[in-house]
Amino acid sequence: MDITKIYRRRLIPAECILLKDDIIVDKNDEFIVTKWKTINPKTAFSHGCSCYFLNEGIKVSKFLRDDGSLVYWYCDIVDYSYDESEQAMTVTDLLADVILYPDGSMKVVDLDELAEAMARELITKEQMTVCLRNLDHLLSIIYNDRFDRLQARLNDVDC
Repeated sequence: MDITKIYRRRLIPAECILLKDDIIVDKNDEFIVTKWKTINPKTAFSHGCSCYFLNEGIKVSKFLRDDGSLVYWYCDIVDYSYDESEQAMTVTDLLADVILYPDGSMKVVDLDELAEAMARELITKEQMTVCLRNLDHLLSIIYNDRFDRLQARLNDVDC
């Protein structure tokens, strides 16, 4: 799979944008690593890097301040599709997210949006099933102290 473009598709709000400024720094059949600057200016963070785990339906991002210090790890539950003719991957955000803070605390967020997407039929039953299974898989990794496996792909990236 030769990917040269990545699109981010959101269900709420409905949008699909080309991540034209993201830089692909590493890729193989199991993952894609990118580095990026925020699309819209933020006060809490300015840049970071992400690893798309293609076989696990997880995107792990490292959000950083201007000085390079870690704000948090942000984990999206996602679904991937590939357009060979365009060499493009579309990453659909399935709404459920997990945030891991430097102090070791954690939050599972946006489950209300996931419920809203289901109620409004913005997400299919199959996508909901994938989302919940991948969220459970991610939480199992975290609870079993194996999140370092996911972090490792980004620890050596000059974000």
